[in-house]
Amino acid sequence: MKRDAFDIVICGVGGQGIILASNVLCHAAFLEGFDVKKSEVHGMAQRGGSVITHVRIDDKVYSPLIEQGNSDIVLAFEKLEAMRYIHYLKKNGTAIVNDREIQPMSVLTGAASYPTNIKSKLNQHGKIYYVDAKNVALELGNIRTVNIILLGVLSCFLGFKKRSWKTAIRKNVKKKFVDLNLVAFSKGASRLTNTFSIKKEK
Repeated sequence: MKRDAFDIVICGVGGQGIILASNVLCHAAFLEGFDVKKSEVHGMAQRGGSVITHVRIDDKVYSPLIEQGNSDIVLAFEKLEAMRYIHYLKKNGTAIVNDREIQPMSVLTGAASYPTNIKSKLNQHGKIYYVDAKNVALELGNIRTVNIILLGVLSCFLGFKKRSWKTAIRKNVKKKFVDLNLVAFSKGASRLTNTFSIKKEK
C-alpha cells in the first residue's frame, strides 16, 4: 500500500538553522524508509538573506524541486519569508509560521517598511498555524533551538516514529547540543505547554 508522500518547503533567513532542520527532516524520512530529495537556495544566507529548501518525500522521488502550488506544507521561520514563499502551498495545504519578525536590510536602511498586514494575507492560503517558538527557545536558554522546536511542530503532521526523529537529531546536531535539541524537539512536538501554544488562524 502506498504511503503518504510529502512535499515540504522550509524558508526563513540566513542564520536561523534552516539547512540543519532540513537535514534532520531528510534523515528522519530516510530512516522511515522513504526516498528523499532536497534542494537548497541559500541566497545571501550569511548576511541574513532569504533561504529556501525544498524537501520531497515519497516511495520514489525523481526531482528535488517542488512546483509552485504543490507543497503540502510550508514551514516558515519568519513571517515575511512565509509571505514571500506562500505561493508554493497547495490549496488546503498547511503552513506553520514562526510568529517572529526579522527586519531585512531594506527595512533596516529605511528603504522599505516591514508589512503590517502579513497575517491577513497569509490567512487566505490553506491552514495557517502561528507558533511562538522564540519564547520556548529563550526558556530553554538558547535562541538557536528555534529551528528544532519548529521541526517538532512539523513532526505532528508527518507521522514519523519518535525514534527516527531522535536518531536524526543525534546524527546531525553537534554532540554537546544533542540533549538540548532533543528537549527542544519534544517541546515543539508536544504542541501545547504552559509557555508554548499553536494558534490556528481562520
